[in-house]
Amino acid sequence: AFRVNSVVKYNAMRAMATALPNLQQLQISHLGAAHKYIDGEDPADELWATATANFITHDIEIISSFRKLRRLNIQAKAQLSLNGRYPVLFNFPLLQ
Repeated sequence: AFRVNSVVKYNAMRAMATALPNLQQLQISHLGAAHKYIDGEDPADELWATATANFITHDIEIISSFRKLRRLNIQAKAQLSLNGRYPVLFNFPLLQ
């Protein structure tokens, strides 16, 4: 599985979305200090959204490019980077 646990790896994942769209395993983790994924729909924690408003944001929806994804592992630390609902995370017909 490709592990996204830093901004460097996130940028590599963006490149892979075009070069390797058949990637089947992906692990999402925290990106590092002052970085987060774009807040999802209806952010669950408005205080957190406000406190992290100046963080550098990254698009989580890029993973929808991996149409053959079978395994998506979201690490507990990723919660530091995610806030709200992300319907894109449930749009993979092959996910087990």
